[in-house]
Amino acid sequence: MVNVTFYGVRGSTPCPGPSNARFGGNTACVVLERPDMPPIVLDLGTGLRSYGEVLPHDGSFRGAALVTHLHWDHVQGLPFFVPILRDGACMDVYGPRPDDGRTLADAFAGFMRPPYFPVTVEQLPGEIHFHDLTDATVEVCGATVTARSVPHVGVTNGYRIDWGGVSVAYLSDHQQPADDPFSVAAGALELAQGVDLLIHDAQYTADEFAHKCDWGHCTVEYAVNVARRAGAERLMLFHHDPAHDDDTLDCLYAGARRLGGPDLEVLSAYEGLTVSLG
Repeated sequence: MVNVTFYGVRGSTPCPGPSNARFGGNTACVVLERPDMPPIVLDLGTGLRSYGEVLPHDGSFRGAALVTHLHWDHVQGLPFFVPILRDGACMDVYGPRPDDGRTLADAFAGFMRPPYFPVTVEQLPGEIHFHDLTDATVEVCGATVTARSVPHVGVTNGYRIDWGGVSVAYLSDHQQPADDPFSVAAGALELAQGVDLLIHDAQYTADEFAHKCDWGHCTVEYAVNVARRAGAERLMLFHHDPAHDDDTLDCLYAGARRLGGPDLEVLSAYEGLTVSLG
């Protein structure tokens, strides 16, 4: 049994407020948990703080994080994750190297320092180990993790996690081709092939995409297309636009369910949702 819990489901920027109360306003953070195994965290957005609130704050934390890329909405939660702010805690962070020659560790050190932030990575009490990972398969917390480059703005990983007979693909930021709405990058299809759960970027309506076709994201319809092409069992709409309130997301969800038809179960991520697989 693998539990997949959503602590942050937004893209681009946090957007708390009464109009977003049901789906939530924190940025990307999803946690995979299996009994008696360290957790695997998908992205370190502001939802990571909420995850930390349900864990012990005694230095016992052990786990790993898979970071898709280094945009703010996917990394800014790290210094607010209380379990890692304790002596004895340890986190392994995997992610792609920037395209300027720096390592993943260099990149985190670059934005977690004065004057941008008062505390450096080295000053956090817990241990954080960074691992550069691009187009490779590694063992993480007993799971087989496959990373593939996917189209976005800048170097970006998608992930597939095979763990205890369960498979989850995570394509949080995925650029839809502007000139071919049915084309899907080979790496993305490989990650999503036949998975139990595909967590996929679903940021835009078709009208929004027409004006933002090179911003690195996709439509809800494209997310359904990827899931159907890959033969995924379930699709989770994710990385919701900060301008979309709860009612808008309800409408997009209803449309996606119609497109999915009887062969594809479509869900829409909200904070606090747990999906049990296996």
